[in-house]
Amino acid sequence: MSPAPEPIWLAGATGLVGRALLAELPGAIALVRKPQAGAMTVDYARPESFAALPAPGSLYIALGTTMAQAGSREAFRAVDFDAVVTVARAAREAGATHCGLVSAMAANARSAVFYNQVKGEAEDALIALGFQRLVIARPSLLDGERERLDQPARRGEAWTLKLARPLAGLIPAAWRPISPQRVARALHLALDAPGPAVRIVESAEMQRLGA
Repeated sequence: MSPAPEPIWLAGATGLVGRALLAELPGAIALVRKPQAGAMTVDYARPESFAALPAPGSLYIALGTTMAQAGSREAFRAVDFDAVVTVARAAREAGATHCGLVSAMAANARSAVFYNQVKGEAEDALIALGFQRLVIARPSLLDGERERLDQPARRGEAWTLKLARPLAGLIPAAWRPISPQRVARALHLALDAPGPAVRIVESAEMQRLGA
């Protein structure tokens, strides 16, 4: 009789990619900030709030916000760096060996662009935690309908998608908008596959892998 699969934590389960990951990983434990049916409530400012969760074998992180939604650099960093590192460290200390992170195209800790810099710093912090297998997904613009998920509208994103969708076939795969489902599937497949301790999957590869 084969052993039962180890639990999977999913942080950021209410976003576009997070919801796609829930569909991809139906047994995952969804971690949320506000009480929600079928999910576990955690406080990313209190690492001890993760202690009551079943010890995970793997972790998926799809946390993220925007500068406009956050309202300040400090608030943005609290989500895209602090919360990301908090849940990753909690999972690692609880025994997780595998981690999949949804980052962003052009993430780089040395970037002059604050958004890309914070994303890159989060990547570096997770690499330093020493997971046996860490897959970092760097998608381009997400092509999803946030309004249907009761998420705040992103005007710039909406206008870009309106212009890009009719031209999708002409846009190089690295820059083409990508569906959350492709990101989720590609991240799942990449994390399950054998490979180096750290693998970075760019958007063009996700377009192929998640198709």
